[in-house]
Formats: sequence, structure tokens, C-alpha cells
Amino acid sequence: MGLFSKDIKTMDDLFVHTLRDIYYAEKRILKALPTMVEKASDPELKAAFRAHLAETEGHVKRVEEVFRMHGAEAKTVTCPAIDGIIDESEEIAGEVADKEVLDAALAAAAQAVEHYEMTRYGTLIAWAKRLGRADCAAVLQRNLDEEKAADRKLTGIAESKLNIRAAE
Repeated sequence: MGLFSKDIKTMDDLFVHTLRDIYYAEKRILKALPTMVEKASDPELKAAFRAHLAETEGHVKRVEEVFRMHGAEAKTVTCPAIDGIIDESEEIAGEVADKEVLDAALAAAAQAVEHYEMTRYGTLIAWAKRLGRADCAAVLQRNLDEEKAADRKLTGIAESKLNIRAAE
């Protein structure tokens, strides 16, 4: 079902569709992060990716919890946006030979993923509240808070050393 599918008739339908979108995204990210850990050479960046891998496992569980709370089937819908972001990052990473430049590219790619997730979670939280589901919004807020923290951490690592080393 596409975003503007005839199957989406209500705000509740839109909420469930978007929840399935982020569920797909989180599962795709779980598959991509181990490769990012492997390709990163900076120990702090590797550690950040490992930590976020563990957090992402928790994000999947929380999204599944929201499905249960909301009485919807936990299933995915393909998310072309996250596919594109991850495919692009894998393509760029495959083209960069300099490990310093590669680390900067990996951090930037990870931030693109974080920003996508932040937009989705922010929207889902707003819609959950509008649908009278403050309980679902509270669970989703935990994921959003962790995504924002991961983005801040990546910014700090990139600005304090990765980008400096890549530019040298």
C-alpha cells in the first residue's frame, strides 16, 4: 500500500501505516549497522555504532509494543526513503579508500538515518496524541529521545575529530 493508497482512509490508518514504515526502517537499520561497525576505523565511532545497534534492537521491541497496545498487526511496509538513504551510504562507503574520509562519510550517513527516524517518530507521537493514545506516544517518545541522543553523539564525534582528520 502506497502512502496515498485508497486503503488509508482515517488518521488511525495513517498512524498504523507510518508505524509499519518505521518498523521496516528499524529492521533495515539493524541489518546495516554491523557493516558500519566493521567499516569504521575510529574507535569512538565504532563504539557509537555498536551502542546504537543495541538501542535499535530496543526500538524494534518498542514499536512492536505500540502495535500491541494499539491493537494492530506488527508488520512492515517497504520504506523507499530508508532504503535510499542506506543504499546511498553503502555506495559512498564502497567508493572511499581513505579511512579518515570514510569515517566522516559513515558518520554523515548515520546522521541521515537518524534524521529520517526523528521525523517519523515526531510525526507518530503527534498523531498518537491526536488519536488519544498518549500511552503509545510515550513509548514512541523513548525511541525519539534515543535517536536525538545518537544524532548529538555523532555530531560531537564528527565535529571534534572525524571531519578535521578527513580534511587534513
